[in-house]
Amino acid sequence: MNYTVSHDALGTHIDWTLESVTARMIDWFWNNMEKGFILWHPEQHESLEWPVPVRHGNPLGAIHNAPQTWNDGRRQNIYIRFEKLEDVAPEIRDVICYEHVIVAAGLGFDLEAMEKGDPMGYRIHQWQASDAGVIGKSSGIGTRRKETVEDGKIWAAHAAQEVGNWEVFLPQLYGLYRVVTDPRRNPFTDLSVDGRGRHAGYRHIR
Repeated sequence: MNYTVSHDALGTHIDWTLESVTARMIDWFWNNMEKGFILWHPEQHESLEWPVPVRHGNPLGAIHNAPQTWNDGRRQNIYIRFEKLEDVAPEIRDVICYEHVIVAAGLGFDLEAMEKGDPMGYRIHQWQASDAGVIGKSSGIGTRRKETVEDGKIWAAHAAQEVGNWEVFLPQLYGLYRVVTDPRRNPFTDLSVDGRGRHAGYRHIR
């Protein structure tokens, strides 16, 4: 993996490239995170659960509970919802520049925050095929809960490790689960979009 980190008025951004990983594998991963969440960051992740599960063909609105501890030593039992693009502010959607996108909204750290559903901020992950694998960008953007540059650096260190680990385990994990053809146990959604920025819209999700 090669990556760079930058900060601007909107938030923190990681530009990354991976070899031997396909865009379809990353699409699959977001629908099946529980199958590889500990592999994604073995030192900092715990087991993931879906209070609101993914539906085959449409993960939007699904909520996962993703307990983890970052480099600052603070454990976060965070609830995260996959967002409809139209529910995200246009200036945040303006970062979309690649062909596949998932927007994850951090709702908070308990069931009450999950039920209230008011995002503290967003993580926008996007990617597309390259000659060697995929090229992508991950952005951390605070909204209700503003994030400093130092906050962004802590998140970027964690997220860069996650993305880099896709090179290590994702091709093998994706290949193993191809034998599971029941979409209730192995859901899939193509997360490609038409358009870019605030005009992006999912091609296969209605």
